[in-house]
Amino acid sequence: MSGFVAWRAAQQDRVEQALSSWVAADAPAGLGLAMRYAVLDGGKRLRPLLVLAAGEAVQGDGAAALRAACAVELIHAYSLVHDDMPCMDNDVLRRGKPTVHVQFGEAQALLAGDALQALAFELLVPDDGSMSPALSAALCRQLALAAGATGMAGGQAVDLASVGVSLDQTALEAMHRLKTGALLQASVMMGVATAHVQAGVTRELSAYGASLGLAFQVVDDILDVTTDSATLGKTAGKDAANDKPTFVSLMGLEKAQAYADELLDQAHAALHRSGLAHTDTLHALADWVGRRAS
Repeated sequence: MSGFVAWRAAQQDRVEQALSSWVAADAPAGLGLAMRYAVLDGGKRLRPLLVLAAGEAVQGDGAAALRAACAVELIHAYSLVHDDMPCMDNDVLRRGKPTVHVQFGEAQALLAGDALQALAFELLVPDDGSMSPALSAALCRQLALAAGATGMAGGQAVDLASVGVSLDQTALEAMHRLKTGALLQASVMMGVATAHVQAGVTRELSAYGASLGLAFQVVDDILDVTTDSATLGKTAGKDAANDKPTFVSLMGLEKAQAYADELLDQAHAALHRSGLAHTDTLHALADWVGRRAS
């Protein structure tokens, strides 16, 4: 087993255990069961891995990085629950199993997403003194900006408004830098925030996160037309069926793949410019994004 694969498996297990301990099953009226169903036993955990790898690269506070990693994953999970609902993407398959609203009903799914979002910020303000108020505030602000109207939620609003609309590359990139890229970039920067680093290092790691975030979406668009639902763990071909603009529909498959490769090259270059000594895992995560099959 390669060093990165071993690290990834160990950190995925660490995140899974932490999430299982923090997402309690005993919330009222079965709400906890829906929350756990939404977040546990599935997903690549890319966002938490980015937090942890960035934290390691800057030699930050490991305990704070784990809380940040789980907070980001809770935001991601809540967004998937809501995005899959009939009022948005109306999907029935996520992470290889029925979506939360199919399994628990629409009202319970809505509440589960709401509760996961709230829990994400609760994790960033522990009452045991393990994180400084300044770090808690910084992490909460980063996550809120990435998840809200200037980030993920804003991007989803643009996405819903763009059905059947022909977008050029600039507009398509702008949408996905919000919808998908903002939370991936924030994952990197929340890891960075667990240490005190020079402005130049922060700038290059931010550039890494931005390039990686957009590359992730380009690859996602490619997989939507080249991979089956069983492999993806979600319904394949949904973008075309819903007449949504994608990088493949705009560029064609070959040029979209070339663009993904270009973005990943930009991510690697930013890491090299950072001058940090321990970026091997961040490099490997970028390669994993480019080569993933789901």
